[in-house]
Amino acid sequence: MKINILAAKATPRAYALLSATAFFWGCNTIFAKLAVGQVSPMLLVSLRWLGAVLLLLIFAHKLLVRDWGKLRRNLATLLLMGILGFTAFNALFYIAAHTTSGLNMGIIQGAIPVFVLIGAFIIYRTTVSSLQIMGVALTIIGVCLVASAGNLERLTSLTLNRGDYLMIIACLLAAGYALALRRFTSMSPLSVLSVIALSAFITSLPLSVVELLLGNLQWPTAKGWIIVALVTFFPSFLAQIFFIQGVAAIGPGRAGIFVNLVPIFASVLAVSILSEPFKAYHGIALALVLGGIWLSEQNNKGVTGIN
Repeated sequence: MKINILAAKATPRAYALLSATAFFWGCNTIFAKLAVGQVSPMLLVSLRWLGAVLLLLIFAHKLLVRDWGKLRRNLATLLLMGILGFTAFNALFYIAAHTTSGLNMGIIQGAIPVFVLIGAFIIYRTTVSSLQIMGVALTIIGVCLVASAGNLERLTSLTLNRGDYLMIIACLLAAGYALALRRFTSMSPLSVLSVIALSAFITSLPLSVVELLLGNLQWPTAKGWIIVALVTFFPSFLAQIFFIQGVAAIGPGRAGIFVNLVPIFASVLAVSILSEPFKAYHGIALALVLGGIWLSEQNNKGVTGIN
């Protein structure tokens, strides 16, 4: 693993961008809970990506023309990233909000860096140290603890909360998206995101149709439209651009670790805005998740520009 001088210079900016990304994604946890009863989940997914596409067309149309040759050669991968990383992830995310707490959703997202680490080993053959293995183990224990609500019998009897299961699957998809971004760091983040967001919008429409046919579609209320606007601009537009730039600057492994800030932001926001109780197992699980990720990153201290 080499130290890239240019990447080192970009590190402070990347840290700021990735910290902002984690905060916006933490806010998304709260938006998901606030959206319950205000707009149906599948319609929210379609509206958020429609809004993101419109914003991107305003700012990125010239970049799309410039990068179209590269984008076209990787179109299948980009479309798949939109389907799985955006549409499927957000569909699972918003459905999970109906059956689990904002705290649980935020903390479980702390497992994403672990999934990225495992994926980097499988796909890119990235070396995994003993410290990283210990960190992975601690983080998985933390995820299991919060998913079982502190009751280990729930794990042994396989009676986990449905929303927690959905969140874990969503985290796997998010990790896959982060790993795939490594292929597109040479292109403009706006042009890359434009194709992925358009794919997410198109593939989300059948889900909204199904929601309509089942009689579950709810058009946004006045409060719902505010939530749609917030979800569109912050988690869907700014956060995604910041994340792509962060991955380009310091690599997916280093960028992925910043997702551990999501449960911190989400937990604080859930307690302060949603007035959810902070129980002992939340604190223990949060410590395990963050401690495990910190431990897994010790060998990377001072190293940027993963090659």
